[in-house]
Amino acid sequence: MEQFNPILRGEAGALKRALYKSMGFTDAELARPVIGIANSCTNATPGHYNLDELCGRVKAGIAEAGGTPMEFSTVAPCDGIAEGHSGMRYVLPTRDLVASSIECMVRAHRFDGLVLLGSCDKIVPGMLMAAARLEMPAIFLNGGPMLPAHYRGRDYDGNIVTEAIGWLKRGEIDADEFTRIENLAEPCPGSCAMLGTANTMCALSESLGLSLPGSSAVPAVMAARLAAGIETGRRIVGLVKAGITSRDILTRQAFDNAIRHLLAMGGSTNGILHLQAVYHEAGLGDLPLEHFNRLSLETPQVAAVYPASEFDMADFYAGGGSPAVLKEVEQLLDLNALTVTGRSLGETLALFPRTSNPRMIRPAADPFSREGGVAILHGNIAPEGGVIKPAAVPTAMFHYTGVARVFTSEEASYRAVLEGEIKPGTCLVLMYEGPKGGPGMPEMYKTMKYLEGMNLSDSCALITDGRFSGSNRGLFVGHISPEAYEGGNFALIRDGDSIEIDIPKRSIRLLVDDCELAERGKNFTPVEKKVPRGYLRTYRRITASAARGAIVE
Repeated sequence: MEQFNPILRGEAGALKRALYKSMGFTDAELARPVIGIANSCTNATPGHYNLDELCGRVKAGIAEAGGTPMEFSTVAPCDGIAEGHSGMRYVLPTRDLVASSIECMVRAHRFDGLVLLGSCDKIVPGMLMAAARLEMPAIFLNGGPMLPAHYRGRDYDGNIVTEAIGWLKRGEIDADEFTRIENLAEPCPGSCAMLGTANTMCALSESLGLSLPGSSAVPAVMAARLAAGIETGRRIVGLVKAGITSRDILTRQAFDNAIRHLLAMGGSTNGILHLQAVYHEAGLGDLPLEHFNRLSLETPQVAAVYPASEFDMADFYAGGGSPAVLKEVEQLLDLNALTVTGRSLGETLALFPRTSNPRMIRPAADPFSREGGVAILHGNIAPEGGVIKPAAVPTAMFHYTGVARVFTSEEASYRAVLEGEIKPGTCLVLMYEGPKGGPGMPEMYKTMKYLEGMNLSDSCALITDGRFSGSNRGLFVGHISPEAYEGGNFALIRDGDSIEIDIPKRSIRLLVDDCELAERGKNFTPVEKKVPRGYLRTYRRITASAARGAIVE
């Protein structure tokens, strides 16, 4: 008989077998491939609420294929619940906790294979990082997006609530209507209904080769989601028996495929941070921003999904999902890259049709843009780079000059928006929100949403060393590096300065004389934010620049 899980064999494995037998495992079960399932189910996070049911189907698939499933958990905070307060500072650092907690459990128990169940913003990349770090047979399965809310003849994602705050402030709706919107905004469990960070990373798990093709966009409430659980369970046992590990799949070519996928569908800017981190964990070194920029200049944006269009994730699934996007740009992909199916990417894409919705997914010959939906800007306030999502920017704002209004906290910035202090033509500058200065690199979610709700998103910009939600629309530039806390010209911007953003030229510039900036720099002292005792202090000490993916070293 083939030997699996060597720590359970012979006399040396007797105590370990006995411990498992105390929970009802049999000798026959312990002789099979033992598959760990990292199940991040929690009723505190809607994207993870359904994972226990899905886990049951994965277990059934593992058992059917001749394996023995063993489940464990990890943390899974919700960005939507953490946004807008101090809790958001803990969300990006959670990515590395997820990866490390899975690593510790898997290496302690020496599982033969690993299934990763997650759905939301930092949990998905944390799980992909764990798979890359562990170099073992692994497969990722998400819980699926939720269905959209329907309001006044159109579909919305849950961020309608934040926009409705602006409507309420302007008197367009009353309090009763606001409550009605709140009650219909999130109609069922699942990851958010738009192509935000969660669904972007779930989609990229397909082009990386670590998920079943076509699985990532299946809505959480559909039977096909449960069927994907069964097949995932079967496949992980197949990977173990074939000896195919995550490092066989996570090659440089696979990452280039994922980057082009991100660019082609106009996914979340956070996808850049997370791909850099997974790449690092795969032992491939640093993935520079300039590489994204180079691929962006030659990869067309062929898909437009909310917030870049009216089409939500349910529409994306119905229109063919990730395989339909990848088929439109397959001439740019490495089709020989291996996937968890045991077949190449090219072989798997051949099994899928082209999109049924050409208004949402266009052919490469007639794209939404000749360049990618995510791009990197450089300039005197971002010499190491800043990240922008042209797919979510009104074309009238591709060339922009605005007057700076400087803030050192998100709360101060969004209060200024709601209180009517921000005028058209303002460029809001949010400093000290980076990995170290925040610390934790929180999302500047509320400020952008309130600009939209206050009818300012077509005339105002927001630039920051923090991050943005994948749901944000408008002219925003994030991940500016070096961050203010580390010095550099970004920290020297003052109220009233002029800032120029030119997306086609990939440029962001502070229109202030170099001599004046040098003079300002003589008096530079970083803002030190109070950080409670605990993990966040550690994270500030060990995290790297956003330009390197805010990896932990």
